[in-house]
Amino acid sequence: MNQKKLSAWLRGIVIGIGICGLIVYFIILPTIGDSLRQSYPEFAAWHWPWMIFLWVTAVPCYAALLMGWKIAANIGLDRSFSQENARLLQIIAGLAAGDTAYFFAGNIVMFFMNMNHPGIFLLSLLICFAGISVTVAAVCLSHLVYKAADLQEQSDLTI
Repeated sequence: MNQKKLSAWLRGIVIGIGICGLIVYFIILPTIGDSLRQSYPEFAAWHWPWMIFLWVTAVPCYAALLMGWKIAANIGLDRSFSQENARLLQIIAGLAAGDTAYFFAGNIVMFFMNMNHPGIFLLSLLICFAGISVTVAAVCLSHLVYKAADLQEQSDLTI
């Protein structure tokens, strides 16, 4: 697979993830929230604080997708191992770490405000684990891309 095809595939994946995120954040979560609000009227006051809280978590996710789009563009331009891609991966790691910390802290706050069910809190720990995994993977990739870019730069100077 050449660089152009790889770039096109990566951009397609970024678009697909973005569309899936829109479906989850703006169709599935509100539908589940409305269903819970109608089934359990005692939880109706929790609906909007939770929806706003969850929508705010989407902002770093879409910022990370934008960084992924830029990385895919660089790969298409045959700049796979560049300092810019390493920097973009560092930004993605920071966004993932920040979003995970926000989500975890928000769940704790909601729990202590008696607006969170213990089962939901435990389930949210799995989401936090996924966020930490993305952070670690992005940091590792950033380090490897940085090292490869450094080696490539030294090789270019040698030739």
